[in-house]
Amino acid sequence: MIIRRLKKTYPGATVALRFSNPLECLVATILSAQCTDERVNQVTASLFQKYRTPQDYVKVPEPELAADIKPTGFFNQKTKSLRGAARKIIEEFGGEVPQTMAGLITLPGVARKTANIVQGNSYPGRHRRDPDAGIAVDTHVRRVSQRLGFTQNTEPDKIEQDLMSILPRKDWFSFTYVLIEHGRRTCKAPVPRCEECPVNDLCPSSRV
Repeated sequence: MIIRRLKKTYPGATVALRFSNPLECLVATILSAQCTDERVNQVTASLFQKYRTPQDYVKVPEPELAADIKPTGFFNQKTKSLRGAARKIIEEFGGEVPQTMAGLITLPGVARKTANIVQGNSYPGRHRRDPDAGIAVDTHVRRVSQRLGFTQNTEPDKIEQDLMSILPRKDWFSFTYVLIEHGRRTCKAPVPRCEECPVNDLCPSSRV
């Protein structure tokens, strides 16, 4: 009932990051760690004009790339992740972002959350079939899932397993964005807007 009602409330929920190909999706998702999607989109508007291939990220001097992504925060670590991922894509995947979860999580800076986002957005057909595919768990998904009673866990991988056990496989990718949208608009941190919540009568954490 909760799942059905939330899906009805946010029918157009989708990724907020802007990108036009798998490489851009990968870069934007890596940059989005500890940063708002809005800020990432401001940075990538010019970044994607300058860096079009994995080779571009490898060839550029490290300080220059760091300066280009600095507004997203944690730029030194993100620079290393981007260059490491680009190098591996060139050396081991023929210059193409891997399509499988198994391949994606071998890239520096890519854990399951990022891999699920990249695969689900860039290779949706593969995501539906990949036995390793799952649900991207970001801060919104974690918070909302805990408040709704979908999980008691705090670790992203365990939360992902709990969500996969209660959601139909066909909803794994799309429901991620329903939970994110609900977390942004209503089930906010630190104070949720329970009085406006479409599932406040069913939520174990409701303050109404």
